[in-house]
Amino acid sequence: MKFIKFALVPILIIGALILSNALYVVKETEQVIITQFGEAIGDPITEPGLKVKRPFFHRVNRFDKRVLEWDGDPSAMPTKEKTYIQVDTYGRWRIVDPLRYFQKLRDERSARSRLDDILGSETRNAVAKHALAEIVRSDKDRKPQQEAEIAEADKTGNVGRLAPIRRGRGALEQDILNASRDKLAEFGIELLDVRFKRINYNKEVEARIYERMISERKQIAERFRSEGAGEAAKIIGNMEKELRQIESESYKKVEMIKGEADAKASEVYAKAYGSDPEAANFYEFTRTMELYRSLPPSDSTIILSTDSDVFQFLKSDGGEEE
Repeated sequence: MKFIKFALVPILIIGALILSNALYVVKETEQVIITQFGEAIGDPITEPGLKVKRPFFHRVNRFDKRVLEWDGDPSAMPTKEKTYIQVDTYGRWRIVDPLRYFQKLRDERSARSRLDDILGSETRNAVAKHALAEIVRSDKDRKPQQEAEIAEADKTGNVGRLAPIRRGRGALEQDILNASRDKLAEFGIELLDVRFKRINYNKEVEARIYERMISERKQIAERFRSEGAGEAAKIIGNMEKELRQIESESYKKVEMIKGEADAKASEVYAKAYGSDPEAANFYEFTRTMELYRSLPPSDSTIILSTDSDVFQFLKSDGGEEE
């Protein structure tokens, strides 16, 4: 009896080991390839649940069924204008044919290496065939708000204007996706999406780009200053014109008032002369005295005839000068 008990223990242990090695669980996020001595056996197992395999001879190879990410390293590459830029891309992929995937790549590390090669090569090809504006701008029909402002500031149309593009960044990303998808399909991989994460200038050309931007903005600022100076000159010219016009009209009105006043005074004087001869003589006397005050100073010389009316009040009754 004791012998039977001692014999059952190793049998149970061996049975437990065989059973544990024969049973395995497939999760909902996994797909499995069963291999024997490194060769795939049967079809891929994609349904989740408890499964059975040949113990010790069969090996379970698990692959993720979910969408996986690929994040490429930033790489320097030339555009169509031979301008070197740093391009950083990322993508999304999944395993749709685990058997082919296993036969071609074996594991995820090899798959990522192949993704780096294929996506990196197609990205270089797409960038090299297009200008920088097409790589940066997302839509060929997009018209930035600044473009209208810059065009208004620069009447020549040579500064700050974005060159027209044929396609745009979205079309380039689609080109990379289409070209890479066919190449990755033979490895059992479905490429879902490829995008540009970041596009930067190389350090060598970044300084020149900034200098060009500064130069363009200086030209625009100079045009604004020139237009401002022209407007200022125009305003000052109009102001001086209006000022001269106001002065001319004012002088005209003053002269008209003076003329009316002189005419009125002459009329009064004429009436006074006609009505009172003594008042007329007195007026003539006062006007002559005022004339004497306005004569040149003593160090000046004036030659007048003795018959001049200026001397009529400087003569004595006998006709001799005082």
